[in-house]
Amino acid sequence: MELHIVITGRKDLAAQLYQQLREAIASGRLAAGAQLPPSRLLAEQLGVSRKTVSDTYATLTYEGLLVGKTGSGTFVNAWAPQPGRVQTATDLACAASLAQWAALPSPMRHPTRDSTLRYEFIGGATSRNQFPQDEWRRCTQDALRRIAQNSGFYSQPEGLPELRSAIAGHVAFSRGVKCRDSDIVVTNGAQQALDLIARVVLEPGTVVAMEDPGYSPARQLFMAMGASVASVPVDEYGIQADQIPDGTRLIYVTPSHQFPLGMPMSMPRREALLARAFELGAIIIEDDYDSEFRYSGRPTDSLQSMDTRGVVTYVGTFSKTLLPELRLGYAVLPPAIYGAVLKAKQLTDQHSSTLAQWALAKFISEGYLLKHIRRCHTVYAGRRERILKRLAGDLSPWFETIPTVAGFHMAALCKVPVDIPLLIAQAREVEVGLYPLDVFFHDAPVRSGLILGFGAIESLDIDPALDKVRDILQQIG
Repeated sequence: MELHIVITGRKDLAAQLYQQLREAIASGRLAAGAQLPPSRLLAEQLGVSRKTVSDTYATLTYEGLLVGKTGSGTFVNAWAPQPGRVQTATDLACAASLAQWAALPSPMRHPTRDSTLRYEFIGGATSRNQFPQDEWRRCTQDALRRIAQNSGFYSQPEGLPELRSAIAGHVAFSRGVKCRDSDIVVTNGAQQALDLIARVVLEPGTVVAMEDPGYSPARQLFMAMGASVASVPVDEYGIQADQIPDGTRLIYVTPSHQFPLGMPMSMPRREALLARAFELGAIIIEDDYDSEFRYSGRPTDSLQSMDTRGVVTYVGTFSKTLLPELRLGYAVLPPAIYGAVLKAKQLTDQHSSTLAQWALAKFISEGYLLKHIRRCHTVYAGRRERILKRLAGDLSPWFETIPTVAGFHMAALCKVPVDIPLLIAQAREVEVGLYPLDVFFHDAPVRSGLILGFGAIESLDIDPALDKVRDILQQIG
């Protein structure tokens, strides 16, 4: 690939070359560390003498913009000075909007690979050791063959027919969802599904009702769109539907495994919620993020399976059952909003990656997904029991748990005053990742405690990690 330099006429060739190279470095078009073409090659490309190029390189090297490496060539200096003043956020006309985005917290941001601790109790993450590498590799190889045979056109915004069919069969079998292939839109994770639904339902100033405590990324998304988020309290039966305010357009709930407390929504509450949504003309988002893992009690159907009036949108994800990096989710949409959401998807990113879609379609249809869920269920059940035993044992002076029968996180509530920030800070010093519960409370009275995920931590690491937590608690009183 040739370096883009334009020389006009036959005058001031060295000055033209110098000015263009200097501007390319200053603007970042030639990034720090980028290698420049050899002087002979650039001279041939531009139709100038090699001496003109060599002299220009020498001048820029003297100024500190280039650096020569013996035997390697000429490179943009990593410490090259950047002349001129660059606009800051406060200089721009959109400064107020940028400030609002910058002020949004990130309570569920996962650590980078370099910052991951030895013992991680983070929620929403899975253990890489459980991922079926061999089966997924075979499905990915099949996906590559299919793409090689394709026309080269963009794919459908709603997702590949094969994947939508596989999803429809899977959610009907595992969650009792009533849907056809044509009700499904494949998305980049559940978060994009929330974004697309909100885009077509909400306008600035309209009301969204959410559980409190609740899933903060959803709350921040709705607020970023200009919505007014109404906090609706939850109790041991779930969201208190009678407190959903008039004028609500969108209701966001996690009925099968309330986030973050963990209890399921009772049947009377589900019926009351459906009736309230119909009365308001509101759409319900049912975020069924991890309820495929159930450990006790009778299975509960999805809220969507009870909907006879077309008010529930069922949102699911494969980030919890497979890997967060996969970034594939889906929405089962009622007819009233399907067409609008499909147009929003097309305008947002055209369609999700077909490579991952083809691979996942085969992974589901070949039975690998159900096999993987059953295998993980056994592992997670053991981890859950181990944590519950410790919380009921030597950690019981400080914490108590909320009964939960699904998912792979639980809430540990403080029984006595505990300095949670200090506990988390000292735990990090001994390679234990703990995460606070209070960040998910907004208007409801805060209940201090921890959210303990057991998807990412290995089974044999649970006791050593909780030993360290117990020791810290004893030290800080």
